[in-house]
Amino acid sequence: MTDKTKILLDENELSTTWYNILPDMPEPPEPPLHPGTKEPIGPKELSPLFPIELIKQEVSGDRMVPIPEEVLDIYRLWRPTPLYRAYRLEAALKTPARIYYKYEGTSPAGSHKPNTAVAQAYYNMKEGVSRLATETGAGQWGSALSLATGLFGLKCTVYMVKVSYQQKPYRKSLMHLWGAEVIPSPSNKTNAGRKILAKDPDSPGSLGIAISEAVEDAATHDDTKYALGSVLNHVLMHQTVIGQEARAQLETEDEYPDIVIGSVGGGSNFAGLAFPFIGDKLRGKHDVRAIAVEPTACPSLTGGEFRYDFGDTAELTPLLKMYTLGHEFTPPAIHAGGLRYHGMAPLVSKLHAGKVIEAVALRQTEVFAAAVQFARSEGIVPAPESAHAIKCAIECS
Repeated sequence: MTDKTKILLDENELSTTWYNILPDMPEPPEPPLHPGTKEPIGPKELSPLFPIELIKQEVSGDRMVPIPEEVLDIYRLWRPTPLYRAYRLEAALKTPARIYYKYEGTSPAGSHKPNTAVAQAYYNMKEGVSRLATETGAGQWGSALSLATGLFGLKCTVYMVKVSYQQKPYRKSLMHLWGAEVIPSPSNKTNAGRKILAKDPDSPGSLGIAISEAVEDAATHDDTKYALGSVLNHVLMHQTVIGQEARAQLETEDEYPDIVIGSVGGGSNFAGLAFPFIGDKLRGKHDVRAIAVEPTACPSLTGGEFRYDFGDTAELTPLLKMYTLGHEFTPPAIHAGGLRYHGMAPLVSKLHAGKVIEAVALRQTEVFAAAVQFARSEGIVPAPESAHAIKCAIECS
């Protein structure tokens, strides 16, 4: 080992492809079903919501998918991101383990979310779409899409879970700064929102409700498509630039991980880091443990059922085979992080059902204590979401 604490890649080493895990899966995930007929859906049913290139990526059988040069040009604003070895945390824990963490906080929006937001905005722009509608929980995804749509000249409408809208005003301000319209959800702007408010005028909202509003918005406006920040195959695929970079960075140190850990809400953060390593495992190249870490306040993998369920509260989306807490689930308002979606990405769900990956659920107070220890050791204040992975890493050390 060298004594470097930060491992960098030259921008010329930026991955020019996304990794698609589908060809390496032991079994493919079950197809999405039409919300009305309950029959498998195809591109025709998805086209009102997504541009055709993203629909193709959703079902692609290609292991490596080229990244458009226009997307790479924007990625280069912050990618490749650094990989750090947590020497000071290791010392504080008195552990022989070598702990590395991939730092996505260098993106303009401060998270990993722009990796897919930029790609989705690009493909919508190419198809002539003028506005995107989306939802956001804690605000990271809404911020990222607001940034990306501005870069490609699109308008953006964000339905933000009401409790987060109230708790996180600076996220709302950031979205406004990048030109987006931000609406607390549930709202009076949509039939789905009005129905929820009629039942519960004080509803704190949920991602399932916000998705219903965004999907309805997109489906009822010809110039608008829907963008999702997690869960779907193409979203997870866009995030794999993280894991591909991390693998290359570890190779420069002659390292390969025994354990890969990621926080998990809808699945994109975990998949982005872990899928390239899991792909190595599935192809028989390396053995690795992959652990998805979720909050006890929203434990879809560890507390949910593996079955078909709607992605939203109003039952507008296709049915997905996933671990789910039920599409009407609303997490407690005191839950601070963005890991609050009722379901889990079908790809992550399938891997967990097949025992390819592991999952654990952690309590908020112990997660925050680990975040404080990390901040005092490494000097970086982690997000509540990332702190779940930090706590698990500490326990594994």
